[in-house]
Amino acid sequence: MARRPIVSVIEIHPQAPAQPRTGEPCNGCGVCCLMFPCPLGIVLSHKRMGRCNALRWSDTERRYLCGAMSEPQNVLPWGLKWFSPWLARLARRWIASGIGCDTTSRIAD
Repeated sequence: MARRPIVSVIEIHPQAPAQPRTGEPCNGCGVCCLMFPCPLGIVLSHKRMGRCNALRWSDTERRYLCGAMSEPQNVLPWGLKWFSPWLARLARRWIASGIGCDTTSRIAD
């Protein structure tokens, strides 16, 4: 019996850029963070699948941004707000944003 592919439906902002090919620089399409949070996103979202709670849409840049980098004070719980300056720096290293698309999920064209 052939295995059926798992199909997930995610809501993507209509102005989001198209998903880059694997290895191309991240362009803020949001696909990876909408489907499976990164390890940092798992900690911030308390879940392994679905939209990362730290994901933010930027109307000015017309792309998704990681809230841990762009507005860390808004993704941390109240008692940890003091950690936000360090979170922004650490998040850049931990998630390697802008380095290359590494999502294993491809959107059907």
